[in-house]
Amino acid sequence: MKVKRISLQEQKYGYDIGLLFVTVFLCIFGLIMIYSASYYTATVKGLGPAYYLKKQLVFTVIGLILMLVMAAVPYRIFNGPLSLVAYGVGFILIVLTTFTSLGHTAGGRTRWITLFGQTFQTAEIVKVGVIAVLAWLVTRFARQLRGHKLNFLMLLIAAVPALLVFSNDLSSAAIIAVIPVVMIVILNNKKSTYIILAVLAVLFIGLLIYIKNMDLDKLMQLGKWVDEHTPLHEYQMRRLYVWNDPTYDARGDGYQVLQGLYAIGSGGLFGKGLGAGTQKLGFVPEASNDMIFAILCEELGLFGAFALILLYVFMLYRMMRIAVQAEDVYGALFTIGVMTQIAVQAFFHIAVVTNLLPNTGISLPFISYGGTSSIFLMGEVGLVISVGRGLREKKKT
Repeated sequence: MKVKRISLQEQKYGYDIGLLFVTVFLCIFGLIMIYSASYYTATVKGLGPAYYLKKQLVFTVIGLILMLVMAAVPYRIFNGPLSLVAYGVGFILIVLTTFTSLGHTAGGRTRWITLFGQTFQTAEIVKVGVIAVLAWLVTRFARQLRGHKLNFLMLLIAAVPALLVFSNDLSSAAIIAVIPVVMIVILNNKKSTYIILAVLAVLFIGLLIYIKNMDLDKLMQLGKWVDEHTPLHEYQMRRLYVWNDPTYDARGDGYQVLQGLYAIGSGGLFGKGLGAGTQKLGFVPEASNDMIFAILCEELGLFGAFALILLYVFMLYRMMRIAVQAEDVYGALFTIGVMTQIAVQAFFHIAVVTNLLPNTGISLPFISYGGTSSIFLMGEVGLVISVGRGLREKKKT
């Protein structure tokens, strides 16, 4: 991979101040939104209005400490056995979650594992492991395995855990599957690769448009066949019915989607004001997690939603600068992997809440309530900062 060097004189003390600032800002903003979206639910449950805020504050502090530690650690120590360890641990945990009694089920989905009295989402660990091991694989075997062999191995390494995650967490499986694709595109940098990717994207979008405009009765007939002959579960097919027609089962499967759309529509341009939303008052399920973007739109309007998207764009821009001028391929690919994870996860969340994609239940990075996601994302950002810090320390010497 050719590396283009650019001046980073505005960055001091070896840290990317812009990336550090936007990460901390998003975490603080996330705490505000979590409190706004959850205080009613927490009060009704008798937990106290700040219950979820306090829990998320603990997760955020742990995550920020981990981010600073990872930023101070030379990222190259992960370019070796530690990457394999991260991948192996994530793989083992996914197997235990899926096939043993350690798996914790909520809402019909087994996404969590309970160990030593603590419950956490194993797919988040798998994402980190896949990113790390793919970056290591390219640096270790790029000369021995070239072209299609290396591409196939990268896809296979990501496909195995993605398939295990698929039955209970479709969105995480999609994110894991997209990461090697983006890396392969960056590594190859050929017109043929871009053409193939563009064709696949067009076919996928065409399939989505076809399903979206399909007659609901025909779609339900197709859903029965898919449920009987594929690994997809019945509840996953019902989400397609809701996506096709949001009024389908308005008091059941379609309830969350409809209430989220009501929240977005009622916010208007500038919203009702922070804390003044009404859809979080027992109407929108998972208001502080899977549907937090809807609450944000209701309270801060399209202006607030657009501002949040700009913050994500700025974060990805800072990461891109680090990836472009990274000292080695491992640092560049690891940064690209983290970029892909954050970008795809944010896109999926926003697209699901606005009903542009079927409901898959996915958190909004740094904003939604959730300990595992917040801690691991901040740890990944810390390693990205370490990638950028390595180059600037070299420039000083």
